[in-house]
Amino acid sequence: MAGLNAATPLPVEIQLHQSSRLLDIAFDDGSRFSLPCEYLRVYSPSAEVRGHGAGPGTLQTGKRNVNIVDIVQVGHYAVKLVFDDGHDSGLYSWDYLHALGREQAARWQDYLHRLAAAGASRD
Repeated sequence: MAGLNAATPLPVEIQLHQSSRLLDIAFDDGSRFSLPCEYLRVYSPSAEVRGHGAGPGTLQTGKRNVNIVDIVQVGHYAVKLVFDDGHDSGLYSWDYLHALGREQAARWQDYLHRLAAAGASRD
């Protein structure tokens, strides 16, 4: 299972700021990320979002104001994020959260480009 590799950085702190819609996460390798709830929602690892095979998955629209209402730890390798739009599937493994942090700028730009190409909106 993803997140169990010995080289995977492990979280030492996870803090949700609902008012600013940010999830702060610090890892034992010294990296720290502040991830917007919208970003986490549109890059959910669920099959509903990512699809069931290769490809870009399902473009998520209208998620600008989405928030996280609960964080459920799953074993020692992941968390399940529960969003206020009802989405609660998909496990965010430690390695996936670390990758989302490392690749945030590129992934966000890709998302904005995909929205524009589809004539869709974050609202």
